[in-house]
Amino acid sequence: MARRRVPEKRVPLGDPKYGSTLVAKFISTVMICGKKSIAESIVYGAFEIIKAKVPNEEPHLVFAAAIENAKPLLQVKSRRIGGATYQVPVEIAPATRTALAFRWIIEFARKRGEKTMRERLAGELLDCYSKQGATMKRKDDTHRMAEANKAFAHFRF
Repeated sequence: MARRRVPEKRVPLGDPKYGSTLVAKFISTVMICGKKSIAESIVYGAFEIIKAKVPNEEPHLVFAAAIENAKPLLQVKSRRIGGATYQVPVEIAPATRTALAFRWIIEFARKRGEKTMRERLAGELLDCYSKQGATMKRKDDTHRMAEANKAFAHFRF
């Protein structure tokens, strides 16, 4: 850990189509083996499908709302105290919330049954936008676990 100064966070440039840093980070998260052009075509293809299914909304705004819905607020961390291990609920930092939402959406999109990754990703984003689907279930399970272990909240530090 740095002793003198904390390095500043680098903000990525916006994506080429919408100028959004959120979309740019999501494209980087979708990317496998450095194939950024393929990741861009997947994400923008999913946006086209979203535009067709939700015609009166901009696709990048639907995407932003879906990410906002998928972000968890609390999670449990294991804490060992006096020989016993407790699941202690802790708040999640904003950057980690976004990263978790990205990871969950991509994970469950890959497990879906549609034919192409564009369709899978669009389906998962639309499910998150309407607050249903596997990603929202994971978020609810995480919150439920934190709520169940609220009694151990005094162990956090």
